[in-house]
Amino acid sequence: MKTLKFENKLAELILSGKKDSTWRLFDDKNLSVNDDLILFNSDILEEFAKAKIISINEKKLKDINEVDYDGHEKFENNDEMIKTYQRYYGDKVTGNSFVKIIKFKLI
Repeated sequence: MKTLKFENKLAELILSGKKDSTWRLFDDKNLSVNDDLILFNSDILEEFAKAKIISINEKKLKDINEVDYDGHEKFENNDEMIKTYQRYYGDKVTGNSFVKIIKFKLI
């Protein structure tokens, strides 16, 4: 099983059913449809759920649109989105960086 980490506030959204999508850049896990996942709370380093990937779409960050936000937390604007992902992945993140939009369901 592959693992994905989420901050506590995002883990809570997943468990409440408000979040069923995650965006990942520079995928070093080769995430694919039908992969089984263990979801970890990165703040306390504990597993909080298991999930299965049901769809993946890939596009540039600058091409994200309203439909892509379905099941995902919103950003005030593109600058905030880029800064958020730079915090996770470093300064190499730009609007031209490709993002995997991953929909999952809890199992």
